[in-house]
Amino acid sequence: MKKTYAILLFIAFTFHTNAIAQDEKTDKATFQFLKDYVNRIINDTISKEKSQFFLYPVVGYRPETGVEFGVTSLYVYYAKEDTSNRLSEINAYGFFTLKSQFGLRADHAIYSHKDKWFFLGDLNFEKFPIKYYGIGNDVPEDNIALVDAMQIKIRERVLRRLSKDFYIGLETDFVSLRNVKFEDPDDNSQTVDFSLPFGAEGTTNFGLGAGLVYDERRNVLNERNAFFSEVAYLNYNTFWESEVEYNSIISDTRFFKSVNKRNVLAMQLFGEFNFGGQVPFNQLSQMGGQYMMRGYFRGRFRDENQIAAQVEYRFLPLDLSFSNRLGATVFAGAGDVFSEWDELQVKDIKWSAGVGARFLLFQQKDVYLRVDYAITPDENGFYIGVGEAF
Repeated sequence: MKKTYAILLFIAFTFHTNAIAQDEKTDKATFQFLKDYVNRIINDTISKEKSQFFLYPVVGYRPETGVEFGVTSLYVYYAKEDTSNRLSEINAYGFFTLKSQFGLRADHAIYSHKDKWFFLGDLNFEKFPIKYYGIGNDVPEDNIALVDAMQIKIRERVLRRLSKDFYIGLETDFVSLRNVKFEDPDDNSQTVDFSLPFGAEGTTNFGLGAGLVYDERRNVLNERNAFFSEVAYLNYNTFWESEVEYNSIISDTRFFKSVNKRNVLAMQLFGEFNFGGQVPFNQLSQMGGQYMMRGYFRGRFRDENQIAAQVEYRFLPLDLSFSNRLGATVFAGAGDVFSEWDELQVKDIKWSAGVGARFLLFQQKDVYLRVDYAITPDENGFYIGVGEAF
């Protein structure tokens, strides 16, 4: 019996010792992996033609969610590692909050070999309260409801190159809003005391159409000399299982010009026009967000149509003696939402302005980490992301 105990004790000791050694080995491997990963980011040791992946945690705060925890990832590459191709990117952000809210947002701009095919799209899945102020320009300063719902939005363009920079192809848009609750912003146990907008019960809609794109860009995350223009037509129809019927035209034009080897002037003009039917409130054109009219909560103003423009001057990088990886920007935007063209008036035009800091993340590919702070007459916004806003 004593011999048996001794054998068991020896086996247990050996297993424990091996486990400790294995844990130490794992810890060392993990530390070495993190060290190598940070070194690749800081020193950008990967050659230009090789793909690169970047992952970083994000902690933020928003009044409607409280503390928000998230992870952002970015993958950039050249098709077949050929730098004569355009730079492709896939970007994703997942988050959750202490209030059991969560979401996943992803976008991509993918070019095939020799840029023959262009896939441009984004996905948004979230259970997240949307601030609702009403429809049009004559809405209160504070939101009149919080719209709690499960939302899925997928927009995709599949485009084929016809000539050097000209693409044509299919455009699709899928939007589903379910389990919708309009809650009083001060007491979510109370119902709101206004007439609910069209689509308040939730709808699932699919838009199908065509797009024309002229794209001179070589780097969608930070262009320096190029012209880009997209015109898209989408038809939402019960024929392809959409619950509503209407049409949408979207126009997006961007211009980039290098002032010198460091500085860039960038401009964008955006328009969205819905017609031919009744549009659900969540698919109306919404002003604000991290890309256009920064500083406004997305949906602060919403209506059937929107026109907005922005201009940005980029110092990429700043002319500093101690670093060539720090940059900065200044930007301003103006825009308006409206139902009918005769409602578009100068007095209703909204403005936003701000400044940003940049860090050159991938030196070989000219990709920057972006931090922007924007102000508006109503509210301010703080944004972190990879790549420029447009």
